[in-house]
Order: sequence, then structure tokens, then C-alpha cells
Amino acid sequence: QVRLVESGGGLVQAGGSLRLSCAASGGTFSAYTVGWFRQAPGKDREFLARILKSGQIAYLADSVKGRFTISRDNAKNTVYLQMNILKPEDTAVYYCAAKLVGVNKYEYWGQGTQVTVSS
Repeated sequence: QVRLVESGGGLVQAGGSLRLSCAASGGTFSAYTVGWFRQAPGKDREFLARILKSGQIAYLADSVKGRFTISRDNAKNTVYLQMNILKPEDTAVYYCAAKLVGVNKYEYWGQGTQVTVSS
């Protein structure tokens, strides 16, 4: 079973950058597709990005395209979400999740990390 821990969240001014990390343990991390999601208060969870086990970026939401990017370092069992040109509307709890190829639902989730962007 894979355990995921997010880090790197915090308070940043609009226009700033943060890099979130999703560190995995307990499984063969390189076999998993990993996604980043976020949820703001009172809003539905939003799917932001997906990266395949090969490192290919399979999806970036329109709301973050051109500002965010996803990457992974399988040697470090870590996936990153680089967030640039942050906006107040990016304020949310950010989660990473993992699933094996061929599985529809993300099986493993982290506890989330808060990102707050001030105007």
C-alpha cells in the first residue's frame, strides 16, 4: 500500500510561486500514475494534473495551464507540482493521489497541504 505525504504549501502573494511535493512510501512508486487535485472551501474538488509512470504529462487543467506543471523523480519517489504566477483563486487545499495503470479511481490519497494566495 502506498502512503502519500504532501508538503510545500503555505502563504504566498499573488504572482508568486510555490512548489508542492508528494512523497511516496510503501510501494513501487514508479508503477503509479499520480494526479494533483485541489479543493477550495465550498467548491468541488478540481482535478489539476496527471503524470504517467514514464514521466509523461497526461493532463493539465485549463485553469492552470501555462502556470503550473507536474513532474516526477522516481528515484526519490516524489512528484512535484510547480505553481507559478499564483492567483488568489488558487487558494485551496492541494492533494496528490496515485493509482495503478488500468485502474479508474485514484486509490491512494495524501492528507493535503494548504495553499493560500493573498492579493
